[in-house]
Amino acid sequence: MGLLQTNNLQKQYQMGDVTVHALRGVDFVVEKGEFIAIMGPSGSGKSTLLHLLGGLDAPSEGEVTLAGVRLAQMDDDHLTIVRRRQIGFIFQFFNLLPTLTAAENVALPLLIDGKRIADYRARIDELLALVSLADRRDHKPHQLSGGQQQRVAIARALITDPAVILADEPTGNLDSASGMEILQLLRRACTEKQQTILMVTHDSQAAAVADRVVRLRDGRMDL
Repeated sequence: MGLLQTNNLQKQYQMGDVTVHALRGVDFVVEKGEFIAIMGPSGSGKSTLLHLLGGLDAPSEGEVTLAGVRLAQMDDDHLTIVRRRQIGFIFQFFNLLPTLTAAENVALPLLIDGKRIADYRARIDELLALVSLADRRDHKPHQLSGGQQQRVAIARALITDPAVILADEPTGNLDSASGMEILQLLRRACTEKQQTILMVTHDSQAAAVADRVVRLRDGRMDL
């Protein structure tokens, strides 16, 4: 069994009298340390799949298993803890808190988890150095470029040493040079730290940095 696995994963939405089949039975396995790009046309189910893998939404049928544990078997409190500690999220629009510094934004998952930030200063500094922002630790988001903000978001996703990072179009809001820096950073996290990464992208150049590309079409996976 891989680190992350789906079995007959299905998701339907009801829109008035119409049933929308976002996912139609997805089966795949992700091994520890893999970097996987998920591609497909708009409406193919890419973001829906990422939300189900991250426990942000529940499947209509089928299941997601993370590190041998089925997400569907967890109550809300347990699932919240798993999302907080074992899953790192990177979004297209950074989602940084504007009133916090770069270092404070990186530390946010620890704060939410009730940790003493002072105990993690070395880890925070290590990650800011990893994303080449050691000299920007006290800058707030409005003082950072888009690429720098996304690097803060990557450091934040890594702070809990999660089992898997889920990235939804992480370069979609960046210029090509900044986007390539972000992709190289994710590649390094995978290669040097054995970080498992699943990245939704529509960009074939972005997908080229991954170990494997899986394609969705009409809610089905073409392996």
